[in-house]
Amino acid sequence: MKCPFCHSNSDKVIDSRETQEGVSIRRRRECTSCNRRFTTYEYIEKVPLMVVKKDGRREPFSREKILSGLMRACQKRPISMERLDQLVSEVESVIQKKFDQEVPSSAVGELVIEKLPQIDEIAYVRFASVYRHFKDVNQFMKELRDVLNKKIK
Repeated sequence: MKCPFCHSNSDKVIDSRETQEGVSIRRRRECTSCNRRFTTYEYIEKVPLMVVKKDGRREPFSREKILSGLMRACQKRPISMERLDQLVSEVESVIQKKFDQEVPSSAVGELVIEKLPQIDEIAYVRFASVYRHFKDVNQFMKELRDVLNKKIK
């Protein structure tokens, strides 16, 4: 591993820990030339997961894209970035278990829609209004009634 400070190829591992439910390993290293420490992450190399859009286009799966949509839906809501990142990790984990190489964009959206009400109902309605392309107030009201009915039960 090349030192990011002095660019030497000589280092030693000081500490190793599993992260993200065992998906990666965090290694703390020390350069034997300049004695500075740095962190590296080791991941299992995976076949890239492609998202199949409604029009048939394919694009690489992106955690950042899901997180961006969630951040917009959760704007001005009391939800931590840590919780949003956890939600994205849960969605990504389900997708990786269920699909090999391609996942329909609708499956990604439905997973988010399924988990978001447990975090924040306002964020859920915001996300659903964009994801489900509400055409009028009646569709919006139906979604609100569904949320209220689930809450009462």
